[in-house]
Amino acid sequence: MELLTETNNGYVPLYRQIKRLITDALVTGEWAPGQPIPSEIELAQRYKVSQGTVRKAISELASQKLVVRHQGKGTFVASHLNEPTKFPFLRLAPDTGSLVDVDADLIDFWRIKLDEESAANLSVAAGSTGWLIRRILAPEGAETIYEEIRLPGQPFDIVDEKTILNHNCMLYSMYEAEFGIRILRVEERVKAVLVEGEIVDRLGLLDGSPLLRVDRVAYTYGDHPVELRRSYCNTSNHHYQNQII
Repeated sequence: MELLTETNNGYVPLYRQIKRLITDALVTGEWAPGQPIPSEIELAQRYKVSQGTVRKAISELASQKLVVRHQGKGTFVASHLNEPTKFPFLRLAPDTGSLVDVDADLIDFWRIKLDEESAANLSVAAGSTGWLIRRILAPEGAETIYEEIRLPGQPFDIVDEKTILNHNCMLYSMYEAEFGIRILRVEERVKAVLVEGEIVDRLGLLDGSPLLRVDRVAYTYGDHPVELRRSYCNTSNHHYQNQII
C-alpha cells in the first residue's frame, strides 16, 4: 500500500487517504453491502496507521452513509436492504399526513439502444445497449408517478423481467441484491411541464395536465452513474419536499 503525502492542491490528511483506500475496497466488492468490514484494529494493522486515524476515516464514511455502525456488533457496509423506507430518495410527500406506503407496478421492460443524451448521462457510448423499465408508483394506492428508467447494459447484463418482479419492482434493492450495486447519491433536475398521451392516461388525468418532471441520475461507488430516471409526478395531492443541511 502506498500512501500519498501531497496532491496538486497540497497536503492530503492521512485519515482521508485511509478513507479513500477503504472506499476503493468497497468499489471492488471486497466487502459487500450489509456485510461487516474489519475492525478498527485490523484496518490499522492492514494500512499501518494508528487506530485513531482509522476511526476518523470510518466516522467520515459513516457520515456519508457508506457504512453503518452498530453498537457492540461492529461497522457494516450500508445496504438499501436494511433501510426503513423502500424509496430512500423519493422526495414526493402528501400534502396532508405522512407517506406510509408506496406500491410499484411494472408497465413493461425493454432492451434498447441508448440515445446520445441518455448515454452521456450514463457515461457510455451513444448507441450502447441498455434497458428501459417503465413503472407506476402509487403512494397509498393512488397512481401518482409515471417513471421511465434507463440502465446501461453493463453492469446490468443479466437483468430480466422476472428478476424485476421478484423484487416487486423495487429497483435499488434489486441493484444491490442481484448486482452488488448500491446507490450512494442522486442528482435531480425538477421542472413543471404540460403532458399529453399515455403518461396522463396511466395517471388518470386529462391531456395537457401539469405534472412535475424529475430527471435523476443515480451514482454508485466511485461516483459512477448507473441509472437515468425520468419521473412525471401528479402533484394534485402531493408536493416535492427536500431537506438541505
